[in-house]
Amino acid sequence: MSTPNSLPPEGADELAVLRARVAALEAEAAAAPAARPPHHRIRSFFAVLLIVIGCVLAPLGLVAAWAADEIGDTDRYVATVTPLASDPDVQAAVANRVTDAVMERIDLNALLEDIAPADRPRLTKALGKLGDSLEGAVKSFVHEKSQEVVASDAFQTVWQDANRAVHSSLENALTGSDEGAVKINQDTVTLDLAPVVDRVKQRLVEAGLSVAGKIPEVHTDFTLVQADDIGKVKTAFNLLQKMGFWLPVLSVLFVAGGVLLAVRRRRTLVAAALGFAVASLLLGIGLTVFRTVYLNALPEGVSPGAAGSVYDILIRYLRTSVRVFVVTGLIVALAAWLSGPGRAAVLVRGLWHSGITATRTTADHAGLRLGPVGPFVHRHSTLLTWILVAAAVVTYVLWSYPTGMVVVALALALLFALAVKDFLAEEPGTPGTAEKPGGREGPPEQPPEGPEGPEGPEGPEKAAAAGTGG
Repeated sequence: MSTPNSLPPEGADELAVLRARVAALEAEAAAAPAARPPHHRIRSFFAVLLIVIGCVLAPLGLVAAWAADEIGDTDRYVATVTPLASDPDVQAAVANRVTDAVMERIDLNALLEDIAPADRPRLTKALGKLGDSLEGAVKSFVHEKSQEVVASDAFQTVWQDANRAVHSSLENALTGSDEGAVKINQDTVTLDLAPVVDRVKQRLVEAGLSVAGKIPEVHTDFTLVQADDIGKVKTAFNLLQKMGFWLPVLSVLFVAGGVLLAVRRRRTLVAAALGFAVASLLLGIGLTVFRTVYLNALPEGVSPGAAGSVYDILIRYLRTSVRVFVVTGLIVALAAWLSGPGRAAVLVRGLWHSGITATRTTADHAGLRLGPVGPFVHRHSTLLTWILVAAAVVTYVLWSYPTGMVVVALALALLFALAVKDFLAEEPGTPGTAEKPGGREGPPEQPPEGPEGPEGPEGPEKAAAAGTGG
């Protein structure tokens, strides 16, 4: 057999020319990457534009969905505000507000004169424990009874019933109406505490302060939200509430359209998913920053602790949605990257399939036989993969209110299902044979051995030699 060294002079010259041409082409390709055709640049521009719009709409969609749920679902709203009834800061703020409202309507000068003789010893004994000043003693007495009311189970029941009854009033308030127990003024959202005042009056009468029974019906407001120009905010809130369903859908459609339009779809999907997660994360950071700004801007007389508790409770589900979107974006980006041709991704997939193959080989040695199941799963591996992915996506979409842990659990369940699928898949007659990643037949995928590809640095030269018949 002839070798390059034993070629005739004309053959050696031809081989040298071919090698020089290959080297020149490689140098030209390395120095000046091929320019994209014009239509590719146009596609890339619109793909980026769609993805940017989708990522911008993502946080707005989260806020819109939260607004629609809080206003459109009475049970969810009541479940949101119920913990406030047992919050110590809220209880203290309500007790203080009720105490002030009652004290404004008690005539201290006629207090002892209007007390029945049978009730005077008990009242005098109660007031004597609270101080020498009549006004201070009565106020402390009223505050004590108010605290008893707001700390009782009865107050939690009243709180839940009142919030359920006024849910429609809250919707009217946020959409422009001023009817109901919840009202929006120029800069505040307030809740009428008249039912709580009535219960405090009953406690005072039972404790011997019969003059409290003469107090007329008292309507006093408890501030739920305090903000400048809330009248303008409620207009935007109303718009977001009406678009609660469509904004998240549009966000996903824009991102999906950008990925489908892109030239390199897998790389674009990774970038889009990360952008989706970052946009949602920025909303979460904004909520935390706004909380500090909001509490620092509260007027005097408003309890910062109670205001912080109300703020945290009202946006609790919004923060949960932020975590869901961040986790979802990261998982999608990771899955898209692992399915790509990168060296690290190929290595991870190789380790995955090596582990599955080793497990199946051990099972074969233990006497496990799959029969016709193995070839069937191997034959329809790609279809089964898409069915499992679609099942996970449908479960995620149909889940009422998923959390970050739900998303992680679904991802792990999908990973386990794919592992079972790969374990069951085997070529007919060759138990334990590895499959090429992605469900395609063939030997296990090998990472490239050099920067120039599987051939290594000498690949082009060998190809040129083969072309000459050397």
